[in-house]
Amino acid sequence: MCGGRGTRLGLDREKPLVEVGGRPLVDRVAAALASSSIDRSHAVTSPHAPETRKHVSRPTIDAPGDGYVSDLQYALERIDSPVVTVTADLPLLTGATIDAVVDSFEGNSMTACVPAALKRRLGVRVDTTMPGDGQQLAPTGVNVIAAGDGDRQVVFEDPRLAVNVNYPRDALVAEGLLRSGVVG
Repeated sequence: MCGGRGTRLGLDREKPLVEVGGRPLVDRVAAALASSSIDRSHAVTSPHAPETRKHVSRPTIDAPGDGYVSDLQYALERIDSPVVTVTADLPLLTGATIDAVVDSFEGNSMTACVPAALKRRLGVRVDTTMPGDGQQLAPTGVNVIAAGDGDRQVVFEDPRLAVNVNYPRDALVAEGLLRSGVVG
């Protein structure tokens, strides 16, 4: 999912093209997908991200740009399930991390979550939480969508899933973690 404007970042470029560690966010996520067990991927773009559409080198699905949920639904209607969805704002993501999420798939849709406390410890913003597993959880932007009923939350204690770049401070935290070698 790489059709965002990045308005919360307050920059003059599209969010997927924001650089962390000298590379655009979308390129970092594409590299993680390429090194995972996922055999094919699509970039879901929107009219809000025309430069991202030109930049990506994989097949694209051009969603209408009606918001994340609407654009995700639009894409899901065009791809057979199960589908792994990944937002383009996860600069620390690795193929091994994606594979850990995929390995947790048990047939029904699942949301990969991290403890909200982990995001706070890392110093990144927590925008959305939900109760689960005896603590507040934050969705990571990585999901497995499958046909049928049920959706479960799977909790990961992994900073690679905890850092979404939505605000300038989030990008600084990601840069710091990459430089320190804590992740990367």
